[in-house]
Amino acid sequence: MPIKLYLDEDVDTLLAKVLRDRGQDCLSTQEARHRGLSDADQLAFAVEQGRAILTFNIRDFVKLAQEFTATGRGHEGIIVSDHLPFRDLLRRTLAMLADQGHKGLSDRLIWLHDYKKPRQL
Repeated sequence: MPIKLYLDEDVDTLLAKVLRDRGQDCLSTQEARHRGLSDADQLAFAVEQGRAILTFNIRDFVKLAQEFTATGRGHEGIIVSDHLPFRDLLRRTLAMLADQGHKGLSDRLIWLHDYKKPRQL
């Protein structure tokens, strides 16, 4: 099943457009008209919509992932990343989707840092 993404409000809305142009199902917080919702509410919306959430808010979403695990609640994936230049964010997101697409992200915490391209010498 293809991964559907929901971008947290700090993630550039251009990413949603570019990903959709590349055939991905992606929705931004702004498009959903959910600016200003709490992190828990953003995650609840993502769960309702069957979407994995991509966020720069590592600290709070790692805690939410732990709470979901501890209480047996499921989610469609939480993807965390440092703030990155747009080009790097797009490249890593596409690499993650290509790598994880067949597995799905349900109940998993994914670090976009793991998709950093190794520097070539």
